[in-house]
Order: sequence, then C-alpha cells, then structure tokens
Amino acid sequence: MNPDVVFEKVKEISGWFVEGNSIKKTFKTKGFPATMGLVSMIGAVCQQYDHHPDYMTVKYSEVEVAFSTHTAGGITQKDLDIAKEINSFA
Repeated sequence: MNPDVVFEKVKEISGWFVEGNSIKKTFKTKGFPATMGLVSMIGAVCQQYDHHPDYMTVKYSEVEVAFSTHTAGGITQKDLDIAKEINSFA
C-alpha cells in the first residue's frame, strides 16, 4: 500500500499512528481487570480476522498494540480493518 495512502487512512482511525512498517495504538484502561478484558477482546478479534499483532504490551492500566502484514512487508487494508474493529469496542 502506498505510504501516503496509509498515512491518510490511519488518520481516520482514532488514536492509531504509523511507526516504521506498523500501525500502533496505546489504549488506557481503568485498571488491571479492564486491561485483561481488553486484551481478551483484542485476542478474539485477531482470531476472527486470522490476523495477529506484531506485539501487544500489557501494563497495569494500558495496552499497546501494533499491526503489520508480514507477508506484504508492511501495512495493508487488513491492518486498518482490524484497527477499526478494535476501536469499535475499546
């Protein structure tokens, strides 16, 4: 996907940004139980899409997640779609 197109599309997804060949977002929660619930929901969406994060960093009240499509060597529509889906419940 053209980098200029990626930057424009990512701007439309609240809180997400491009870093290197991935899109990333840090979600704030109200504490560890909410954090673990969010992690579980993200995991379920990833299974549904058969598309998994580059990484997910879990802290007490924060989750950072990054996506790219390794087979494509960067960001694809699949990454943008999963970001939108995660935003819909997070």
